[in-house]
Amino acid sequence: MILDIKEVIALTGRQRKDAQIRALRYMGIEHRIRPDGTVAVLKAHVEQSLGLKESEDVIKETEPDWSAI
Repeated sequence: MILDIKEVIALTGRQRKDAQIRALRYMGIEHRIRPDGTVAVLKAHVEQSLGLKESEDVIKETEPDWSAI
């Protein structure tokens, strides 16, 4: 559900927390700062941001919207 510290380091390429935050902001990846200063990142958001997983909210329309006529 949430990336562990090793995954955050691998994703950002940074060891320090402040540098990780800058890298996540630059990549446009949603994150939160925990009370202890560590970074919390949802795996689902990373997958969606990097194009690995299509959002479940997005429904691909295969037909025209006939109700609009």
